[in-house]
Amino acid sequence: MIVDALLAVLPADRVVLDPDVMASYQHDEAEWAPSATPLAVVRPATADEVQATVRACLDHGTAVVTRGAGTGLSGGANATAGCIVLALDRMTAITEIDHLERYAVVQPGVINDDLRAAVAEVGLWYPPDPASSPWSTIGGNVATNAGGLCCVKYGVTRDYVMGMEVVTGTGEKVRLGRRTAKGVAGYDLAGLMVGSEGTLGVITEITVKLRPLQDPQRTVAGYFDSIVDAGRAVAAVAAAGLTPSALELVDKQCLLAVDAWKNMGLSVDAEVVLLGRVDTPGQIGDQEAEKMLACFDEGGATWSAVSTDQEEADALFAARRLAYPAMERLGPVLTEDVCVPKRHVPEMLSRIEKIGIAHDVVIANIAHAGDGNLHPLLITPPGDDAARARSQAAFAEIIDAALALGGTVTGEHGVGLLKMHGLVQELDPVVLAMHRAVKGALDPQGILNPGKVFDQLGSPV
Repeated sequence: MIVDALLAVLPADRVVLDPDVMASYQHDEAEWAPSATPLAVVRPATADEVQATVRACLDHGTAVVTRGAGTGLSGGANATAGCIVLALDRMTAITEIDHLERYAVVQPGVINDDLRAAVAEVGLWYPPDPASSPWSTIGGNVATNAGGLCCVKYGVTRDYVMGMEVVTGTGEKVRLGRRTAKGVAGYDLAGLMVGSEGTLGVITEITVKLRPLQDPQRTVAGYFDSIVDAGRAVAAVAAAGLTPSALELVDKQCLLAVDAWKNMGLSVDAEVVLLGRVDTPGQIGDQEAEKMLACFDEGGATWSAVSTDQEEADALFAARRLAYPAMERLGPVLTEDVCVPKRHVPEMLSRIEKIGIAHDVVIANIAHAGDGNLHPLLITPPGDDAARARSQAAFAEIIDAALALGGTVTGEHGVGLLKMHGLVQELDPVVLAMHRAVKGALDPQGILNPGKVFDQLGSPV
């Protein structure tokens, strides 16, 4: 029996069998994504313990579902029937910060904001900052290639992963990538692991690239009467050649939900708020802020300004980060994650609005608008099965609309369980076959996160 095998190779406190505790590791934050009770939860403290777990599961043909903090929104970390959940939340060490070479070496359970705070103490910065950064782990960020508010200018997680240690689907412990600034020897296998959602290996250590601390930012805010007008302003910013350090969209429903929860005093006389930031130093930065302001006005802003109140500006960005958990308090939230070319942001926002009306579904909107990554939040009354069905139909139509505009089904949340049908729509059959070949080579027994992204045999489902 696999549980006996795990107890034979691991310290007893690493193997969790208590049903109530296991239930807390059963699923992530994806609404309505199926999950099952695992046979056990393993919480290793070292890479050797991860390797011992994978090898035991190989011997018994048992599936391994790797998990970080469980903040995912696609069901990628959900337990499957008869699996072992491998929870890496004990592996929280920042083992090295190299100021000269500008990198940090961390275990996968390190919280994003904890890494950012640690490197800031030595004058460095880790840019990827998903809205879940106070809770999500670096390992989970790597597994889904997470983005965030800064990615419009500074890139996503993949742009900062230099190397890693991985336990493969064959039970080997290997190092991928490098710690030099340059290097092109061999295939980029470390890059392949980024965004693989636990289907190709278990990441036990990550080396991430760092930057000097970010320069002070100027905040530009704009209020709009319609979400389409806000989308036009986003397109205008791109057409003007600006690269903001952040450009976020949040609608009134989200701000009201945050205010009701946190009492932040965020009453605004607008249906949609755009929040832009510029971090270019000196006079050029001032000019960029004014240029962004003009773009907001061109899009139809009813009010716009370069903020002179840093506390107020920070509060608005804090509200953007809190929007999803605030909306969750109102009922089940099915969260989309489509990304479209920036020129099509206005049209995509218009289509989302029409889809909501057609299906009688309340859709709130937040977005990393600067790079076209939209997160419509489909709100459903608790216990309303008919509303749930309408929301799921709207969810599928939003995917169709994004693909029709040359977009993708997921910008940063991953495929997991919720986007598998969309993945098959998006990728050419030849490209799908290439994915299957990689999966088969690196996880020949199909034990790593089966039933997610691809099925156990590597075939799309």
